Amino acid sequence: MMVIVDLLLMLLNLTFSILNAVIQTFLRPRLKCVDGELCLITGAGGALGRLFALEFAKEGADLVLWDCNSDANEHTARLARELGVQVRAYTVDLSKRESIYEAAEEVRADVGCVSILVNNAGVVAGRRLLDCPDELLERTLLVNCHALFWMTKAFLPQMKVKNHGHMVTVASALGLFSTACVEDYCASKFGAVGFHESLTHELLAENLSGIKTTLVCPYIVDTGMFAGCEIRKELRGLIPPLEPLYTVQQAMKAILAEQRMICIPRLMYIPFLTRALLPWEANVATYRFMGGDKCMLPFIKNIEMKNSSHVQSPLDSSSLSQPGLFMDKCKDQ
Repeated sequence: MMVIVDLLLMLLNLTFSILNAVIQTFLRPRLKCVDGELCLITGAGGALGRLFALEFAKEGADLVLWDCNSDANEHTARLARELGVQVRAYTVDLSKRESIYEAAEEVRADVGCVSILVNNAGVVAGRRLLDCPDELLERTLLVNCHALFWMTKAFLPQMKVKNHGHMVTVASALGLFSTACVEDYCASKFGAVGFHESLTHELLAENLSGIKTTLVCPYIVDTGMFAGCEIRKELRGLIPPLEPLYTVQQAMKAILAEQRMICIPRLMYIPFLTRALLPWEANVATYRFMGGDKCMLPFIKNIEMKNSSHVQSPLDSSSLSQPGLFMDKCKDQ
């Protein structure tokens, strides 16, 4: 009898959730206030990270900015301070667990407990799998995926004590469906999506309703990270690379509305669904029609040419000992 009752309740909740989602699509949701909250953003020196910082600053949130590039991070900090909020910038290497834990302790000592965590930083190797040095593959996974575990362990306990906070994961559409020649990136973003969803379920199971989560899955953003990537030319106008500001503004709306997940643009929900519903061969046929199966090849060729120019230039001879040269310069978000 209890099973039948629970089944009916589940169906009612299911119906309500679907109707609510439909209504929210057409009505402007109520946005929460983050004035006075302490927001930590990783990858704050990059294009998306900087825009996230400025958008949160406009909302009145104080900022903690993390990036491995000190100069770029300080530039973001200066821009945010001009908006009248408190800002602290830290140089942190997210590929190193101890660097994260030490910086987290420093943040707590300097400014207190973080209440909004935006895991935004990301890198890509930009090499074919069999041509890619192992250290670059490992770094992609460390920064894009493993760091999420360490960041959460560093900052979630304080949120749980207060039952208050917001965890934001900036993943990618390539964490929902894959394409060829970026195995490291797809694997790391699939891992990020799985991690985020499991964490969300855990918080719900513990009845920590005051801690919100938002998963952001954008299509390729025009930050230069995937420069050269292109689908079939007849379809490029239908799905062009996203403008960074538009991407961040859409993500901010989802965060402030406490939306669980957002794909940017909405068109990205279609391949996400078809991947699960259609046979494998049907998805392959669709990818080939759109040019998605070879879209990364021009991007990889661009990286090979840039790396080759660094090797040939005597001014960059010091970079020969840095296998992650291009990777570090191509910070996503």
